[in-house]
Amino acid sequence: MFAPRRFALLLAIGLSLADCDQTPRFTQAEPGEALSAGNATVRKADQNAFSLPSANLSPSRRLDFSVGNSFFRNPWVSAPATTTARDGLGPLFNTNACQNCHIKDGRGHPPEPNAVSAASMLVRLSIPAGNEHAAIIERLGVLAEPTYGGQLQDMSNPGVAPEGKVRVSYNTQQITLNDGQQVELRQPKLEISQLGYGPLHPDTLFSARIAPPMIGLGLLEAIPEAAILANADPDDGNGDGISGRANQVWDRAQQGSVLGRFGWKAGQPTLNQQNAEAFANDMGLTSELVTQDNCSQAQPDCRNAPQGGVPEVSANILASVLFYTRNLAVPARRDVNSPAVLQGKSLFHQAGCQGCHTPQFTTASDAAEPELANQLIRPYSDLLLHDMGDGLADHRPEFLANGREWRTPPLWGIGLTQAVNGHTQFLHDGRARNLLEAILWHGGEAEAAKQQVLSFSTEQRAALLTFLNSL
Repeated sequence: MFAPRRFALLLAIGLSLADCDQTPRFTQAEPGEALSAGNATVRKADQNAFSLPSANLSPSRRLDFSVGNSFFRNPWVSAPATTTARDGLGPLFNTNACQNCHIKDGRGHPPEPNAVSAASMLVRLSIPAGNEHAAIIERLGVLAEPTYGGQLQDMSNPGVAPEGKVRVSYNTQQITLNDGQQVELRQPKLEISQLGYGPLHPDTLFSARIAPPMIGLGLLEAIPEAAILANADPDDGNGDGISGRANQVWDRAQQGSVLGRFGWKAGQPTLNQQNAEAFANDMGLTSELVTQDNCSQAQPDCRNAPQGGVPEVSANILASVLFYTRNLAVPARRDVNSPAVLQGKSLFHQAGCQGCHTPQFTTASDAAEPELANQLIRPYSDLLLHDMGDGLADHRPEFLANGREWRTPPLWGIGLTQAVNGHTQFLHDGRARNLLEAILWHGGEAEAAKQQVLSFSTEQRAALLTFLNSL
């Protein structure tokens, strides 16, 4: 039997333990559970749910948010131009505005068949590195493809050839669940054509990436490093089959290796550097952190093209975009006391999903913005790297991440993807067309959790999906 004090505590958070095992059974919502971002949470569930400022921003700070939003949303133009604050686009790029990839500040998607542009999906490039490249890997994380660099740019300014075009097709396989339901899984195949600068290196490694949602990034940045590292278990010392690892990446501002938090493989240390790298690689815009255009020696027209200033993204603009991206709010949960949601939450824990999708953290008292400090948040991510098996592997290392490892993506807001973006395409390359497909792609450290989900009844699986859609 439980001691009375412990039993009272379990009841207070709406949790009980079933008989002799340690499987949680949630009977009511936890206090404040609907507030995924603490006091910064907004109550919005429509197409604009991802585009609002943190609820606790003052009116004057909301003006700063609007300024950053304008630079995030509006298109940049090539130089020279009369619009001197927004020129310098390219010469090679993937898009001319941040919002084009992070549509309504939400999730991107792979291109449709016969699309002329990959739009909100990009393709990372690299080649295998040897010991002699250790210094490059320490600072850049990858050894870039010699001609096309670290990312394929499928658009360009007049007079400069684009690097190539990307098409996506799919191989499919059928999975039969225990209740007889059949699910078709699709695995993408990339086709790179119309190469503008000759053949790719024969050992080129490719990784397709869709744009992730922008919500709550400032709060993720405000999680104390010690709290993230406390969940790391690289040698699986507790024997649970889950061995999350921290990525260590190069911080351009500090000129040293630090904890990685952002990107599909946790390849960026700070939100400011993430923004600067996106400006550089996605839009061809230099900044104080990334000072050179991504033009190789094989691309003389790119190297000789006019600039939009030095740097093209001024320190003030970079700071405005940083403030905006730090303060994009997380929407509140829906139906947290619904019996189906509570059942699904219990099944989420029964399957062991919380082993990687850590439900909550408390942000640091010295967060970069006071509105982000001391908030109890529920991102459902540990921000660590996990081996997800061969099925999801891109076989492309990035800093310490190997070709089978991915950072646990936060789940907050995932149930509003359809409302915001008009689709439900998940995982790093958008292959999963719904949450069930995304679960069925889990392997490696998540194989045991997936097998638990496969064993669920039709009703249980529906409850699990109802819980996920409440996030």
